[in-house]
Amino acid sequence: MTDYLMAASEAAQAAGGLIRAHFERPLAVDANEAHDIKLEMDRRAQELIERLLLGQFPSHAFLGEEGVRGATGSAYEWIVDPIDGTVNFFYGIPHFAVSIALRHAGKIVVGVIYDPMRDELWAAEAGGPATLNGKEIRVSERTLISDAIISVGVAKSLESIEHGLVLFTRLVKSAKKCRMMGSAALDIAYVACGRLDAYIEGQISIWDIAAGWLIVERAGGTVKLTPHPTAKAKFSIVATAGGIDFFKE
Repeated sequence: MTDYLMAASEAAQAAGGLIRAHFERPLAVDANEAHDIKLEMDRRAQELIERLLLGQFPSHAFLGEEGVRGATGSAYEWIVDPIDGTVNFFYGIPHFAVSIALRHAGKIVVGVIYDPMRDELWAAEAGGPATLNGKEIRVSERTLISDAIISVGVAKSLESIEHGLVLFTRLVKSAKKCRMMGSAALDIAYVACGRLDAYIEGQISIWDIAAGWLIVERAGGTVKLTPHPTAKAKFSIVATAGGIDFFKE
């Protein structure tokens, strides 16, 4: 394990411990928006991760859901979502995760996703295997869509919701099961270890999927990431085990 991967793993577990300690306890709300919520805990968890990572690597940049910090313009950039699945967390649904990735010269080289409620840590670095709690993992070997379980994500915009519902309606007729689970990072991690066969979302931010992108690829899966045509800094993602064409008519 490189210093970068170890630092990301330790930061994710530290933030996860903070988040877990406040699960199902009163939470301060910064903003309550349509289809989303912003918590003080998001900021506190990101500040902890930032302090740990930039404390070790002060020349690095830091891009998080809660803002940009560090050495802007650095070739090394940490990409962080402190709580991916904030609405789940707020409502007491134990499906959320900490997501930390490191990008170097435009390529993701480290990815870590930590589920603090199940104490599960997915990790990967460029050129190495994907692991779950230290054990190597592989994507599903299923080849029939009728055997597949797919998670479909939707963002906050009406466009994203409508696109996701159309996709969900089509896939639910052919797949074994379709889910909308509320944490892109955790759902992508589930693709990497074979629990899901695909995660699909039409409008998503880089910090939601950067770590999972690398983890899925190192687990033998495929990720198609496409810039959104109208939403700035948003992407569509199709992360799959690779054995099924989910868009075949």
